[in-house]
Amino acid sequence: METNNTIEVKDVHICYQTVQAESIKKSLFSLRKSRVEKFEAVKGVSFDIQKGEIVGQNGSGKSTLLRSIAGIFSPDEGTIDIGEHSVSLLSIGVGFQQELTGKENIFLSGLLMGFTQQQIKDRYNEIVKFSELGKFINSPVSTYSSGMYSKLAFSITAILETEIMLIDEVLSVGDIRFKKKSFKKMRELIQDNDRTVMVVSHSVETVRKLCTRVIWLHDGKIIQDGPTEEVLDAYTAFMEETEPAKKKTRKEKLEEKMLKTMEEV
Repeated sequence: METNNTIEVKDVHICYQTVQAESIKKSLFSLRKSRVEKFEAVKGVSFDIQKGEIVGQNGSGKSTLLRSIAGIFSPDEGTIDIGEHSVSLLSIGVGFQQELTGKENIFLSGLLMGFTQQQIKDRYNEIVKFSELGKFINSPVSTYSSGMYSKLAFSITAILETEIMLIDEVLSVGDIRFKKKSFKKMRELIQDNDRTVMVVSHSVETVRKLCTRVIWLHDGKIIQDGPTEEVLDAYTAFMEETEPAKKKTRKEKLEEKMLKTMEEV
């Protein structure tokens, strides 16, 4: 790995095997096996990210690539190197064991992020306080509401600060008051020059305001990689040409609304 790099992605290919719904139905009434199709979500992607960069990713294949960088699964071909750097992934619905309590998941998540048990213990009370879960921290995560789940996920990532932070479509959680608190903490984290941040988002405005560099993925391939404004202008022009009537999704509208909240903090 180059001295200044924190992430090196080299010719990465990631594939999924999918079973067609019609094939599943037919297989229930016959001896034939279901038809399995191979879908390549990431196709020969390569890039380096240096220490302190805030990089946004937009387009198809971005979440798959982010999860691979986080170590959730390995690429089918190519390599991903983060050296000895610690990494965290903030993505709702990823990372918790449902049968374990919130407390147990804090320690499990911290250990998987590379922290020692003592380091997690030293920050435990701070995590619980930030999450505002109170006595529910000792309840199984399976009993949590989506808001409680996301509060815990954000708090672990925010308090157990890693050298690489991966953010997948999650910029705020909980009620309005918690959203403002989480945005303030998020801003502090991403403005740390010693931390490398990758943000995955469908929202152009979110990426524009948070990122110094953008990697535009389309159909699993890199279309453009460069300064934020330059890449987003090209991406916007492409989207207007290919999907001129497309309206913003509910998720995009919510992200942009929360981004305005962040600016007011």
